[in-house]
Amino acid sequence: MTPEELLVRYFLPLYPPDSRADLARARATDANPARNAALFAHLDEAAERFVQNARALFDVAYGGLGLDRTDASVHRLSAALTTERRDRWAARGAPGSASNELFNVVVHGAAYVGACVVTSHAGLWSVRRPLWESLVRLKSHAGEADLAIFHWWLKSLSNDVLAAPDASAESGWTGGATLADRYRAHVEVPCTRPDDLPVLVPGERTLPRLKKPTYDLLHKYLRAHLPELRDLGRDFPAPERFAEFAFKWIEFHTLSGGRLVLMAGASPGGLHLFWLGSSGFEKSAFYACDDFPDPVVRVEADRIKAMTSDQGEAREHEMLWWGP
Repeated sequence: MTPEELLVRYFLPLYPPDSRADLARARATDANPARNAALFAHLDEAAERFVQNARALFDVAYGGLGLDRTDASVHRLSAALTTERRDRWAARGAPGSASNELFNVVVHGAAYVGACVVTSHAGLWSVRRPLWESLVRLKSHAGEADLAIFHWWLKSLSNDVLAAPDASAESGWTGGATLADRYRAHVEVPCTRPDDLPVLVPGERTLPRLKKPTYDLLHKYLRAHLPELRDLGRDFPAPERFAEFAFKWIEFHTLSGGRLVLMAGASPGGLHLFWLGSSGFEKSAFYACDDFPDPVVRVEADRIKAMTSDQGEAREHEMLWWGP
């Protein structure tokens, strides 16, 4: 089931006729320009209803998901979204009616996730008609954005996201981003206060490229050039997994005055990025690309640019220095 199929079957019949006739216009029009507090209260009530119904919806003890309007609660919620639950909700109540359980889960769930952004990151509701299409306006280090959380839900409930991960895939990615992935990328990462991180690697330092790296050579390199990184951390790839990458080279970049270290490695499958902090491995990213030409990674002010070639087409991936 795709996001489009979910929208058409379970939600679109309940849109006001004028909104259904011109979705683009409805999604672009502020339905509460006077900032009527009552409409915001309806969104808050919808979020609270989601919390109250969680026990029955997810078959867990009340409070088992810890729906306390924090970032962490969105990750717990995301992990609880499964194909079995989606299909069970979809089967309860006529599709396209207000009695359908999937409809209610998503519209109330969108209000809940929006409330997390409002509560934890000073987001502001931007009301739309129908109400579940409302956006959350968020200001962050990355700029200002309107977050379409209802659409995050539709995408997170599609088959390609809920399917079991393919164990043979390079990254375990099934084809789509989960609700937690979207929340992390669009809320948590932009709102991170990276300047509060302590300086790990002081001073300017030229770091040579490590050619034909092995796990042992990597540790020797770190002892010689980055002794402040005493441990790669328990979540860094194990020696066996590291060997499977078959890196051609690894290069290192200090970020934001040495608060983090970016380790970039080119393998036959693509470009791997690892962020290392005072406790070792923090996060990673992978970009599939051609074996030739070599990918290029540049650090420019507060941005990282990764330039690759994919089936002969140039690609540029840009992110904030503290990672995706």
